[in-house]
Amino acid sequence: MPPDGCSPTHPILDVWYLAGPTAAGKTAVGIDLAERIQAEIISLDSMALFSGMNIGTAKPSPADRTRVPHHLLDIVPPNADFSLSDYLDAAHRQVAEIRSRNRQVLFVGGTPLYLKSLLRGVFQGPPADWKFREQIERELAQVPLEALHQRLQLIDPLLALKLHPHDKRRIIRGLEVYRLTGQRLSHLQTQFDESNPPSATRVFVLTWPRDVLHRRIDERVEQMFAAGLVDEVRGLLAEYGSLSRTALQAVGYREVVEMLTSPGLTLADCIERVKARTRQFARRQETWFRSLTECRPMPLSEGFSPAAVAEQIAHWGAGSPVA
Repeated sequence: MPPDGCSPTHPILDVWYLAGPTAAGKTAVGIDLAERIQAEIISLDSMALFSGMNIGTAKPSPADRTRVPHHLLDIVPPNADFSLSDYLDAAHRQVAEIRSRNRQVLFVGGTPLYLKSLLRGVFQGPPADWKFREQIERELAQVPLEALHQRLQLIDPLLALKLHPHDKRRIIRGLEVYRLTGQRLSHLQTQFDESNPPSATRVFVLTWPRDVLHRRIDERVEQMFAAGLVDEVRGLLAEYGSLSRTALQAVGYREVVEMLTSPGLTLADCIERVKARTRQFARRQETWFRSLTECRPMPLSEGFSPAAVAEQIAHWGAGSPVA
């Protein structure tokens, strides 16, 4: 049994999922799909949870939200932390509410860890121990990260084998869970590694040729800055003083905060930095989606019709065993 306070969540397979990397066109396809299958949309985006962070997260517009009800948007202030556990609890509650209205559930977004956790369940683990993490960060100022990875090998060799020696965040989490529970994270998570074939789920991932996706990303970043991203961040800092650790993980916001607080970083530098980091983020998203056997790729090309793609997904999904 998991330690007290560390109960698992279970998979949600009998719903619809639409995922893909940033700038893939998920919002437009998702709205058309939701209308076709009589669904309400639950956001699968870890940064759209934060109120006031609108431009950089490309949230659905008020018109979009009028067409189809959206949930788990703007639910926490940007100076608050929001964990995977918090999201899963909120998502399970929202699924139950939507079903009570006899509506279908459609998750739309691009946060792969959320997707995997919903599809396979997850051992949520104890809350973060920030004092322990700060202690580790101070230690890393004196020793290399490889030393931390070696320490993990001693207490949880299976987890250490799965992690890259430079995966600082997950190495620290492995050490943290062992310290708080006395149990290996790899052992606690084992039951949630079982995958499903695409035919047993309705998980559709929008994909693009790499060069086209990069061009779409660059265009979106330029549009974000033209729409007032810098002023949005400036306003958030004026209202809240700072953004939380979680909110600062959002590409675009982190870089603008750096520009506003670091003399010498120009707007042009900031824009190029956001483009580069967004492309890197998209590659990580694609790697995650490819690793999930549940995902069915939906290749797109320039000039695609969101309505046509939604119709194809609705047709395929209707034939799924979970439909």
